[in-house]
Amino acid sequence: MKAESVSRYFHTLRHLKLRQMAFRVVRRLRQPSLPGRRGPVNRRSGVFMSPVIVRKMNCGSEFAFRFLNEELSFSPEAIDWHPVAVGKLWRYNLHYFDCLMEEGRSRESMRTLLDSWIASNAPGTADAWEPFPLSLRIVNWIKLFLTSDMRTTIADKWLDSLYDQTLWLEQSVEYHLMGNHYFKNGKALLFAGLFFVGPVAERWLGKGLQILSSEIEEQILADGGHFERSPMYHAMILEDCLDLLNLCLDHSRRDLGIFSERLRLVTRAMVRFLLGMSHPDGEIALFNDAAFGIETRPAELAAYYERLTGERIAAQTGAYWAFPESGYFVMAPAQGNRLIIDCGPVGPDYQPGHAHCDTLSFELSLRGRRVIVDSGCCQYLDGDIRRYNRGNVGHNTVTLDGVNQSDVWSAHRCARRARPMGPGITLRDDGALHFTGAHDGYHRLSGRPVHHRNVVWQGKRLVVEDLLDGEGEHEVESRLHIHPDLTVGFHENRAFIRNGSELLLTVASLGGEEIGCDEGWYCPEFGLSLPCSVLSVRLRNVRFPSRCGWVMTIGSADELR
Repeated sequence: MKAESVSRYFHTLRHLKLRQMAFRVVRRLRQPSLPGRRGPVNRRSGVFMSPVIVRKMNCGSEFAFRFLNEELSFSPEAIDWHPVAVGKLWRYNLHYFDCLMEEGRSRESMRTLLDSWIASNAPGTADAWEPFPLSLRIVNWIKLFLTSDMRTTIADKWLDSLYDQTLWLEQSVEYHLMGNHYFKNGKALLFAGLFFVGPVAERWLGKGLQILSSEIEEQILADGGHFERSPMYHAMILEDCLDLLNLCLDHSRRDLGIFSERLRLVTRAMVRFLLGMSHPDGEIALFNDAAFGIETRPAELAAYYERLTGERIAAQTGAYWAFPESGYFVMAPAQGNRLIIDCGPVGPDYQPGHAHCDTLSFELSLRGRRVIVDSGCCQYLDGDIRRYNRGNVGHNTVTLDGVNQSDVWSAHRCARRARPMGPGITLRDDGALHFTGAHDGYHRLSGRPVHHRNVVWQGKRLVVEDLLDGEGEHEVESRLHIHPDLTVGFHENRAFIRNGSELLLTVASLGGEEIGCDEGWYCPEFGLSLPCSVLSVRLRNVRFPSRCGWVMTIGSADELR
């Protein structure tokens, strides 16, 4: 093995917890199993949920499924639960059974899906019985049984299967991964522990409560953000917490009463964070493996919280706000205008699987629409587009010597990673909004460079200044991804970004350097890659310390006349 590969593996593995490494070995040596025949399983009485989030049916047919922008149709009599024409993540989505929560789905189709799945997926079947889809399916089946008009006609075979699935999950909790997977495992165990009655159910309930109580402390930061720093995964965990609050709210058990009060406080902070990390179009920022259409939209999650608690959480107000523990900083000097910048850790050190090279990258909305965008997330399968989305090239930041600021590799690995340094945001006496921050991701290069970025927004002028400390000569590249719906024109070394005839933004380089225009990618949804224009400035043989950046003027159609 080459020294470079040894170093990469070392800097990837050294952050893992001993528990994670131990359970990677355990998973190889010990497979889950089911006990022999038993008596009937019984539901717990007095357990209920108020209405949960219901999604629109994503296809016109009850037996057509569209995930990740790929659609397959089946006949009710022959549902293929393991189609080879699609990838593993698509099959995972099929086994989640989110479809049970679709608006307008008939009782007959639900029965058919449940019966077909049980007949086609014996215990241990690949994809179907893996712990992450297993956790989501357990919760979705219980939601169906507690909130639909089927709750009085639950077939014994459904209960038997659900019970067996939870027994299997109990033996395959994802201690080796932790993060959102571990949280999902705990949620499923708690749901099943409250749904069923008996000593085994009490064991599940205790284990689920223990996992969730510790992981809420670990995973939800003081500013309300989820510790994986992905707005999409934040929305996912927020809905999980709201479902748990729904199930445990006003429960007579003291431990669940204490837990639900903790959930109420946590979800309040999480809703505020999510609304603060949304653009004027109502959708999330696309940092760190985030995409549209996977998780519930921010406004719907806020409405779910309000239904459960009676408390309405208003959107963030003011010219700026900060989420310092998560590392996100927001400028909003006028309605419809918003800049969101990332200067936080790539994620928890022991689980940076959703990390991107977006430290000091930003997104910009003007007049209610996205203008400068993050490249998003197209897929989890390793390949060119995955490397584009995760690497420096897919973000609006500075690249030195063609090297990623964090050493992201494979589909979900990260070795050396950029560390944020001293981020902060203020409103200056002259009325300007000022962000400052830095990272040490390039310290491993010769001359030990450090990238500092200052962003100043005053009136119609927005300046992004990059200060590059260190020694020696380096190659420097700075990039800006422009939303594909907009057009980019050039005149006298300035770029003009327009929405039809409306001039939204004029861009020049801070040092007067020539601006290039490359083709890049914008991936706002899984399975969707849209070509977009990328403004770039490339500098060779730059002696450090040095300075570069962008000067932007917010324009309008009237200013062209």
